[in-house]
Amino acid sequence: MTVPDSSAFDPVGPVGPEGQAAPADRDGRTGSGSRAGSGGTSAPASSSGSTGSASSTGSTGPASSTGSTASVGPAAPASPTRSPAPAGSGGPVRIDGPWTHRDVAANGARFHIAELGEGPLVLLLHGFPQFWWTWRHQLTALADAGFRAVAMDLRGVGGSDRTPRGYDPANLALDITGVIRSLGEPDAALVGHDMGGYLAWTAAVMRPKLVRRLVVSSMPHPRRWRSSMLSDFAQSRAGSYVWGFQRPWVPERQLVADDAALVGRLIHEWAGPRTPDFPDDATVDVYRRAMCIPSTAHCSIEPYRWMVRSLARPDGIQFNRRMKLPVRVPTLHLHGSLDPAIRTRSAAGSGEYVEAPYRWRLFDGLGHFPHEEDPAGFSAELISWLKDPEPDR
Repeated sequence: MTVPDSSAFDPVGPVGPEGQAAPADRDGRTGSGSRAGSGGTSAPASSSGSTGSASSTGSTGPASSTGSTASVGPAAPASPTRSPAPAGSGGPVRIDGPWTHRDVAANGARFHIAELGEGPLVLLLHGFPQFWWTWRHQLTALADAGFRAVAMDLRGVGGSDRTPRGYDPANLALDITGVIRSLGEPDAALVGHDMGGYLAWTAAVMRPKLVRRLVVSSMPHPRRWRSSMLSDFAQSRAGSYVWGFQRPWVPERQLVADDAALVGRLIHEWAGPRTPDFPDDATVDVYRRAMCIPSTAHCSIEPYRWMVRSLARPDGIQFNRRMKLPVRVPTLHLHGSLDPAIRTRSAAGSGEYVEAPYRWRLFDGLGHFPHEEDPAGFSAELISWLKDPEPDR
């Protein structure tokens, strides 16, 4: 198994001022001109799919996710842009299933959710480079077990609004707690994977009254992540894609080039060897099409830019200090033993930040996506722990 490094995001050709690849068609796929090395650049979208003003990181502002494009013109004023209208039997985001799709308003933006079942709320948070659909197995399993399972698209991803700014973890955590309130629930069990796990840790510290229980997969506590990336060479190398994201414009183009072929490469390389059936071509194609929705690539990597660029800034230092506050809700920490993106040693030390029942569970032979590589085993562990009245045993 190889570990992708920042070279995966080296330029594939001239990069236009908008940092975008070829325009996307109506279902969110890029045209043939986006192939690596083609040298083509895209035109900014019109007001129905326009790029917003530049964000605070200095990279391009996101476009609407309507998937339509128009002739070159000036960027529209910064404002939240809307997700794509459903296409076909659900489009690249609103994929059909036993769940119900709808939008909820929270923290000044609109968020797409898929929900199924009745009972205590379990809110599922996806990671990179995925969207809500990564939790399709857990949605049905949780609903069958008597929970109200809700998978949301994070800000800027899937069917949620692409806003020109607001991708720091504190604000993204407020998105999550705002969705809990908008769903009419007093609290929720948060289940986060990868970036979703980072935000779940953050929400549990910032709004502990809204978090009933915490489940994190494939992501250490934010302070542990920070120290590992800065002091552990092996983790810094494993997470070198994060360093590659710091360049303006180029990573966005790389992610959507050749119909988001890099998304498929990352998922293949981060998956463990024990489950040769994951990822299959159909699954990878779903994630590739979702990444090709205009501005998704930009919005997906903005949190990683903040995480690095803020290391020496006052806002980053303040966030790191705030995360010293302990997590005071029962916590289940799940990890694949062969995760090449987040090393086991990096994640395992997160228990020191929890002053509540904490359970560590290592899935032997699995990689970065245990909830998809072994959905039955992951769901069984999750549901058993959520139903356990004494999770400290």
